[in-house]
Amino acid sequence: MMLLSILAGLAGATPNAVDAERAFNRDARKNGQWTASRLYAHPDAVMFTPQAIWARDFLKDRKDPPAASIWSPNASYVSCDGRIAVNTGPWKSADGRNGGFFTTVWEQNQGRWQWITDGRHTLKKAAAVRKTPTVRTGSCKGRAPGPPLSAAPTTKPGPGGGTPDDFGRGHSADRTLGWEWRVGSNGGRQFRAYLWNGRRYTLALDQRIGGK
Repeated sequence: MMLLSILAGLAGATPNAVDAERAFNRDARKNGQWTASRLYAHPDAVMFTPQAIWARDFLKDRKDPPAASIWSPNASYVSCDGRIAVNTGPWKSADGRNGGFFTTVWEQNQGRWQWITDGRHTLKKAAAVRKTPTVRTGSCKGRAPGPPLSAAPTTKPGPGGGTPDDFGRGHSADRTLGWEWRVGSNGGRQFRAYLWNGRRYTLALDQRIGGK
């Protein structure tokens, strides 16, 4: 019954990626963090441990922790067509002792949202949750030629374009939102997201997560 309930919720059209993120966390807290992660994950989703790893390998047969983390988006960057979004915001452990920020890339396909990449970083103190997240959407004006991503080894573009290596990138089908991540040998990670404003691309998000 629990699994059927989750799948029924996923089958309905979720209005936006902010709602999808919140629904993901609700299911994690109710049914188990890794159980929910498996159900919401894109087949080619990537996680960071801190090195990049296929989510399907990390999550396979993994037992849920006693209590799930709590997270909520403070900002969402969305493609013009509304099918790709990058969410970021604070997270904290169930006991409140640890926390920081997370960043998740989402894809919508036929009303169902799936996460493509998911990473988090621990800070001394997590930011406060915004009741109303900031939402920025790529412009539908002009013709977006393609995100100005930094020079790096070529990987498959589009949703699920990341690889379990040290570099991954992707972009929305309409090319109004692009993202890339890079992981160093010490586990340090950089994540960037770009939005089309009708004339050029702007750097919407630039996160640097220190390694060991």
